[in-house]
Amino acid sequence: MSTRYLLLWLESPLQSWGHDSKFSRRDSLNFPTKSGVMGLVCCALGAGGEQKELLAEFSGLSQTVISYARSRKQGEEEIIKLDREPLLRDFHMVGSGYDDKDPWQSLLIPKTRDGKKAVGGGAKLTYRYYLQDAYFAVVLEVPNEKSEKITEALQTPVWDLYLGRKSCVPTDFIYRGIFTDQAEALKKAEEIAKDKKLLEDFRVIDGEHEGNEAFSLNDVPICFGEQKLYRDRRVTVINA
Repeated sequence: MSTRYLLLWLESPLQSWGHDSKFSRRDSLNFPTKSGVMGLVCCALGAGGEQKELLAEFSGLSQTVISYARSRKQGEEEIIKLDREPLLRDFHMVGSGYDDKDPWQSLLIPKTRDGKKAVGGGAKLTYRYYLQDAYFAVVLEVPNEKSEKITEALQTPVWDLYLGRKSCVPTDFIYRGIFTDQAEALKKAEEIAKDKKLLEDFRVIDGEHEGNEAFSLNDVPICFGEQKLYRDRRVTVINA
């Protein structure tokens, strides 16, 4: 398969990239997942539902993420990297404030497994976690025959684009170019970061690489829609 490399810039006051979340606790990794990036691409294309064929084309293709941090001058010449903002924890009440006597509002109140009223009325407290003031460059390998359609969609998206959750609105342009070589895409990412006075914090690459932290992520989407399915991939984190 002939491929090209798509450069995305993900910048926002809040981002959230869940990969192992439960109903009451929605965690976030400290970098974008492949499922999250593919969800963004599908939003741009207006591709809803399962999208098994589209996802199958991307399942074996690479994704590289570079995380950047703010910097400041220390002294006359030295530039230091600032610590990242801590993870933000927010909470939501799910199912509160609805009239259980109204048939439509009652549907929004959590029930027991057999559909009966839950103890305490059904309202649930859920915790949700967000990255603050985060900056990422994502280099996504794409099939050559899909590259033109995807680049157009990212510039004129069918649906709103967001960074993990709909409340995480991007504050800069996402699409930053399509390249024939991964090195060219990475070089462009460095230029963007330099212009913003950002320093590389770490990068996440596919596969295992000796001397660095490697682990498995269940974030390669096989099927979207109501019955989502994912498979594992091995990634390595390389600290700057």
